[in-house]
Amino acid sequence: MIFRAFLIVFVALLTPFAGATELLARADTRMTPAIPEPGLADHFEITQVVVNKGERRLHLLSGDRKVRSYRISLGDNPVGHKLYEGDSRTPEGDYTLDWRNPESNFYKSIHISYPSPKDRELAQAWGLDPGGSIMIHGLPNDVGDMAFAYVGLDWTEGCIAVTNEEMDEIWALVNDGTPIRIMP
Repeated sequence: MIFRAFLIVFVALLTPFAGATELLARADTRMTPAIPEPGLADHFEITQVVVNKGERRLHLLSGDRKVRSYRISLGDNPVGHKLYEGDSRTPEGDYTLDWRNPESNFYKSIHISYPSPKDRELAQAWGLDPGGSIMIHGLPNDVGDMAFAYVGLDWTEGCIAVTNEEMDEIWALVNDGTPIRIMP
């Protein structure tokens, strides 16, 4: 992955007239931008968000039907359940998307209800702080033309990150109170 990121940056330097969107498309041709269809939100309601950490995918479900899927980035230490603040892990389990912040340090963010009472109890048993600012969010606000360099890399401190365009779509489709299941 590090070589891939280096290659992307190298291509970016050799291609001064290419825009970030074009470079992003070249970075991972398997990714297709999630563009909302006109009026699509009128046809379904997102009833659950499912994250598969191992596959690096976030899925929006309407009932049993998967209606959207996104490539995600996780923390620098993605394997295993979040144990304490600063471990760079994303929690695993069942939570709720309980509030949103349109003016966070990242391009929009939706809060995940971590830590649960069980998470708090476990961290306290070890004398640790479980943390709590776990979000689904876009890229850092100051990323500028380097947005393409984040794709496909685990770079958060335990959050779940998508592109800004994907965050716009998730923001529009997912209501506060929606359950989220985060699987290994």
